[in-house]
Amino acid sequence: MASPSNTRFVIAGATAAQQEAIDTLVKQFVLSDEQLGRVIKEFRRRMEEGLAADGKMLKMIPSYVTRRPTGNETGAYFAIDLGGTNLRVLRVELDGKGGAKTEHQKFTLTEEAKSRTLFDFIAQCVETFLDDRNLRPTGHQSVIQMGFTFSYPVDQTSINSGTLIQWTKGLNVPGCVGRDVVRLLQDALLRLGLRVKVVALVNDSVGTLLSAAYSNPPSQMGIIFGTGTNAAFYEKVDSLTKWKGPSPASGEMVLSIEWGAFDSDEFGCLPYTQHDIKLDRKSINPRKQAYEKMISGMYLGEVARNVLLWMTDQRLFLNGRSSEIFNAMWSIDTSYLSSAVVDSSPDLAEIQQLIEKTMNVPDSTIIDRQIFKVVATLVGERSARLSAIGLTATLLKRPDILEHPVNIGIDGSMYEHFPNFGSIMASTVSRFLTEAQFKNVTFSLAKDGSGVGAAIIAMLAALPED
Repeated sequence: MASPSNTRFVIAGATAAQQEAIDTLVKQFVLSDEQLGRVIKEFRRRMEEGLAADGKMLKMIPSYVTRRPTGNETGAYFAIDLGGTNLRVLRVELDGKGGAKTEHQKFTLTEEAKSRTLFDFIAQCVETFLDDRNLRPTGHQSVIQMGFTFSYPVDQTSINSGTLIQWTKGLNVPGCVGRDVVRLLQDALLRLGLRVKVVALVNDSVGTLLSAAYSNPPSQMGIIFGTGTNAAFYEKVDSLTKWKGPSPASGEMVLSIEWGAFDSDEFGCLPYTQHDIKLDRKSINPRKQAYEKMISGMYLGEVARNVLLWMTDQRLFLNGRSSEIFNAMWSIDTSYLSSAVVDSSPDLAEIQQLIEKTMNVPDSTIIDRQIFKVVATLVGERSARLSAIGLTATLLKRPDILEHPVNIGIDGSMYEHFPNFGSIMASTVSRFLTEAQFKNVTFSLAKDGSGVGAAIIAMLAALPED
């Protein structure tokens, strides 16, 4: 995307030093088409590597999902959706017309679950959901079949098994890496005597794709832009040269790109700033999930906090004043940036509240609030532009599909709630496709894609083989 006019980021009344610091940030955070084009090219190269062999930067993991829903399927199916901060248990009723009615219960992951007891915690949540609705099967009733959306990198070995590659998004439960997560969950369910069988292990982006495809059959990609980020797409099995299994009747399979790991370890391609490097160095997984850390909801508030502290240290923000809260990692949530970007009140009252009450730094000036708004805008808009890189590279990987209407289902808080995220992302994609190609592309909010999608894949897993 061409650099926007710098007048957008000129703060009336700012000192020369303050404006100079803002101008430096604009140079770092506003990315040109040329910069993005280079990264897209490298992303494509890394995709090809991952299709050819295991253990590459982009893992291109086979999901074992080889069918597409028609939108005509009916029935009630169950799912567990484990995200970065919450867990949901769902009952999904498919109406046969591309629509689904869901009933779900949300549970917040406890610190103990995140660090020690995750699978027993999940099993207890399933028990609560079934018992509260009198749905728990007794001895003479059929076993409940569930899909399990697991939003972390796994090496999937069948439709209902996969070994954990690494934890991301703040989870770090010992003794799980290298083990089958379905087995770990199934054992926890058995310990509670629950007649529940996990029939499908689903990556959240794969679930989003299948959910989008049930309501919109030309769906080709499913993407998560939320706490973390990933994407899945339908690929020809012939292009998946590392695949040693039987060729499915459909000739295609959904692959999970695991694109949050793009440029990890090497740090040689993405346009990092000192603020990104600082975040990475202090994170629980240094030099991992490099792309995710630049575009995802879990991290953007911390990137912005690093920028604001950099200005504070030069006495260019809040006259050099800070607070215990402001100094603490992760104390600025990405939702604060969303609120700041849309604050159009004359005195920027929402931002004043954030600085003085939430961050506990009193007596902010209107210039301080304008600086906060500019930083929030720069960090958010960079995220949207960078998000277009993986999307564009994946579409260009399958130019054949761009000759026909193609839908991209997207779920996640960044896409749904961050101001202008979707429009900036789409506009950036349009700059790298021909006009005819881009006309065929639609973007849809696959609301609750990861939950509904897991139930749909459980339904597909129960169908007889072709």
